[in-house]
Amino acid sequence: MDEHYGQLDGQSVRAVTLDNGRIRARLITYGARLTELWVPGRDGAKADVVLGHETLEDYVASKAYFGATVGRYGNRISKGRFRLEGRDHQLDLNEGANHLHGGREGFDRKVWTLGEVTGARATFHVVSPDGEMGYPGRCEITASYEVEGDELRIVMTATTSAPTVVNVVHHSYFNLAGEGDVLAQEMRLAAPFYTPVDSELLATGAILPVAGTPFDFTTPKPIGRDIAAVGGTGVFEGGGYDHNWCLGGAGEVLRDCAEIRDTASGRRMTLRTTEPGVQVYTGGYLTEVMPGKRGATQHPYGGFTLETQKFPGSPNHPQFPSCVLRPGETYRHEMVLGFSADA
Repeated sequence: MDEHYGQLDGQSVRAVTLDNGRIRARLITYGARLTELWVPGRDGAKADVVLGHETLEDYVASKAYFGATVGRYGNRISKGRFRLEGRDHQLDLNEGANHLHGGREGFDRKVWTLGEVTGARATFHVVSPDGEMGYPGRCEITASYEVEGDELRIVMTATTSAPTVVNVVHHSYFNLAGEGDVLAQEMRLAAPFYTPVDSELLATGAILPVAGTPFDFTTPKPIGRDIAAVGGTGVFEGGGYDHNWCLGGAGEVLRDCAEIRDTASGRRMTLRTTEPGVQVYTGGYLTEVMPGKRGATQHPYGGFTLETQKFPGSPNHPQFPSCVLRPGETYRHEMVLGFSADA
């Protein structure tokens, strides 16, 4: 069943709850967004392990993309420009001189249409017209969420009427403790390489090994252990991690991406994906002026993202996995979050 969550520009924003007794997820049609995810710890007590807000008005005012389905192209494109099949395209510039997460009116800002809903699964649909935010082609997009056993499965698909670029990304911030910061939570990434960035957080085009760097999470370590060594320049000084890691075994088959553990609660989360990369952002720019849930506010390092994706800036870096979608093809991006608790 769905229920009224709020009103936006004359449209009713709907909320849906999926619950199989082990996992409970709450979703809203504004941005096909995950607003709550309740999973048990070792004591059986459930905690909401995703950041967010209490009201639709706060989600509309926020620039943090909490829980949203973002696109048409998640992550950054330098100067918002790319060339495709002999034509130059200029996208909306919404992060300084660059394009981020689909632009000012990206998928996160749309009220999606609610499709199939059961107690365990919900499907959302949206259409992006030809030329929206500068993108060529009319795209039809679907995002589905399903709880089964101890897993949450997210599948994003797209088709297009003309050649275009697509990189639809799920943008939840996770905190397995449900509160506090995430710096002591242990993370492992199945990624021997990463893509470095410049002072504007734009991918340089290089692919470097993580060995011997603060980006080495090939064996589990606390998220905050090497965060001071990440460094930054200009306005991004002190922000911590906001980088893409390159996963092994790229292809359509689900493969190991990440594992995170909160030793205090015993909660453990694994992630498998079909995508070649994952953006880990540790929330360094979250601040107390941002409202949270249940009377709380956000704060730096309050959560981390695991945005499985094509590599950032891929329309302009031919050495990166392709993000081009053509008519007759179907873009499909799957991610499976698994939850357990240590004894």
